Amino acid sequence: MHSLGKINRDIYKCITDDIITDEVIITDNQMQHILNRHPETYKEVINYLTDIIRDPDFIIEDKNDNTGLIVKKLKLE
Repeated sequence: MHSLGKINRDIYKCITDDIITDEVIITDNQMQHILNRHPETYKEVINYLTDIIRDPDFIIEDKNDNTGLIVKKLKLE
């Protein structure tokens, strides 16, 4: 498990009101899933996950309970 930092729970209430903690973690399995599904962007995005989660441009409620899609426009060099 890897800590990605903390979120502002208020901005994530659009997904659910039942957020128990503000700590965000990612498991090795989740990282492998990202690598397998999005290999072309994995290396570019993996180092920005903390910034994306802390300051998203958009948060979209997903069809699955307590799940959201987080969108952030990045300026990559």
